[in-house]
Amino acid sequence: MARRVCVVITARPSYSRIRTALEAIVAHPDLELQLVVAASALLERYGDAISVIEREGFKVDRKVYMIVEGENLVTSAKSAGIGLVELATVFDDLRPDMVVTIADRFETIATAVAAAYMNIPLVHVQGGEVTGSIDEKVRHAITKLADLHLVASPHARERVIRLGERPEQIHVTGCPSIDLARQALEAEPRDLEEVLSHYGGVGAALELENGYIVVMQHPVTTEYGQAYEHAHETLCAVRDGGWPTLWFWPNVDAGSDATSKAIRAFRERGELPNVHFYRNLQPLDFLSVLIHSRGIVGNSSVAIRECAYLGVPAVNIGTRQQGRDRGANVVDVDFDRTAIRAAITKMFASHGAARDALYGDGTAGERIAAVLATAPLTIEKMLTY
Repeated sequence: MARRVCVVITARPSYSRIRTALEAIVAHPDLELQLVVAASALLERYGDAISVIEREGFKVDRKVYMIVEGENLVTSAKSAGIGLVELATVFDDLRPDMVVTIADRFETIATAVAAAYMNIPLVHVQGGEVTGSIDEKVRHAITKLADLHLVASPHARERVIRLGERPEQIHVTGCPSIDLARQALEAEPRDLEEVLSHYGGVGAALELENGYIVVMQHPVTTEYGQAYEHAHETLCAVRDGGWPTLWFWPNVDAGSDATSKAIRAFRERGELPNVHFYRNLQPLDFLSVLIHSRGIVGNSSVAIRECAYLGVPAVNIGTRQQGRDRGANVVDVDFDRTAIRAAITKMFASHGAARDALYGDGTAGERIAAVLATAPLTIEKMLTY
């Protein structure tokens, strides 16, 4: 009998982090996919990821609405609480053999706690990594709740072992987002304007032939009160530099309202004639945009992970990715408009960066499915002290 694998996707980036594994699970004769889409992945203002998921052929078994309006520290905690209540009902209904939770967003802790308390083996993808903000606590807490660990790198495996987990339950699979990066590199070249024409967006009509940058900046939850200031510094640097810019909307983290407010203030004053804004692109389209860019600016993990594999230069701002393993494509700066502008200027004049496969070789999805089909499933766990 096929094992029922319940995968919970809670946000736009979570889908790209697991998509090729979903494909491999569907294709595996000994696995049955149960797909739950929750939280900001259901909301249009954060990219309407569920529409992308369904358009790419996946059947969604359950939807969980759990985001409390406000995008602040209180609503983040309340959203996680609602998710815990709702996901318990979903798991009781679906009766999975295992639950898969992805990475470290605040919503994922609800998935982990619900599965653990219901005696369902919990599989954690992308544990053992190091970053800043609340993600650090969430990721390592999920590691301690999880029964099976599918990590992206040998360094991550070492950290999970040091957290007291059993080595035989930790598998280095690579990151599924690198599978998509590999597909994007191997795909036939596409016309960039044709790709972007399907998404509309808002803002200036841009000439991209002579180069452009991509900006993806999220609030730092542990620096919640500075979200407006952080966004303002990056906006000033991009405005003053004048580079054609494709800017993607922030995630539903505490502080995202302040980030959005800063963006809207600049737009309303007409200060961004060089910027076009998008909510979301399908994963392969987004990667194609990155490949053809002069580089990415902000604090998204895509700059550290996918862009390392793609050889796309990155200007990483602030502490959100502090401590994360990174390749030679990344330059780190503080939230200072002068430093940001200088780094972008240098990046814009460059001709790419060295490629680095530190997060995988592009075959993670198949490896994940193979582990899920064969690994012993248990909820018994002796913690190491």
